[in-house]
Amino acid sequence: MQKMPLPLFRGGSTLVLNILLADPTGFCFGVKRAILKLENELSDHGEVYSIGSPIHNPQEVSRLETMGLQVVENVFDIPRGARVFIRAHGESPEVLEKIHMRAEAVIDGTCPFVKTAQEKARKLSDEGYYVLIIGNPDHPEVKGIRGFIRGRSSVVYDVEDIPDVFPDNRIGLVCQTTIRFETLKSVAAEVSHRSRELKLYNTICNATFERQKAIRNLALAVDGIIVIGGRNSSNTSRLYQIARQESLATVWIEHASELDLQWLAGKSSIGIAAGASTPEWLIEELKHKLKKKGS
Repeated sequence: MQKMPLPLFRGGSTLVLNILLADPTGFCFGVKRAILKLENELSDHGEVYSIGSPIHNPQEVSRLETMGLQVVENVFDIPRGARVFIRAHGESPEVLEKIHMRAEAVIDGTCPFVKTAQEKARKLSDEGYYVLIIGNPDHPEVKGIRGFIRGRSSVVYDVEDIPDVFPDNRIGLVCQTTIRFETLKSVAAEVSHRSRELKLYNTICNATFERQKAIRNLALAVDGIIVIGGRNSSNTSRLYQIARQESLATVWIEHASELDLQWLAGKSSIGIAAGASTPEWLIEELKHKLKKKGS
């Protein structure tokens, strides 16, 4: 269900412009849970380390850094005896073991949906399946999931990446939690033609599915959509792609100051959609900028 439109421009000869917010918008359950854990830890202890950004939103990470967050590149950059936060994307068992060997305390912010994908990948591996992960091979979540696989595996981003021949005709399929459902369906259909046995776990999180559904509905009601979220966010990227596929005027920004107000010309209604790692304060800044334009 879409949220009620908010008036942005009124009076005189100025065009009346309304805004619709996609519902849901902003932090998903997993990210909200992770950030709350991290904020509490920073408040209590003042310095916490994270391997890589805890979420894919540069502005939110910068805010957390002012509270004492230390983002490092790998486990060996963590001082011995430090407190370490496991980001929402999770880590592989190998990395987790190394972290526990160095850290005084480990705060696990892994998203429950990511944990499910990790567990299903391990289960398929233990049952003897060749495990195929649908997702971005360079994404930290995918790297973490693959680390739970004991046997053979590979990663495909889309149908075009599927091997012509598999080393084993028993294929187990899991996916990155933020991929499009259409991608899962198309890959599963193609793999079923190339394997004797296919066992599939749909590990797309509900938040991803609902946000993708919401932006399609939003596209039916507006003249243009502003997608706000980190450039390094996979789920934000997919929201932008979906809006573009609806042949709708769409712009992707990380924060309000990036929005060129000339883009609003000729539009009477604007939709706002935000990735699952976009904080509420960034959405509010965007709404404030739009309202200020109309004052």
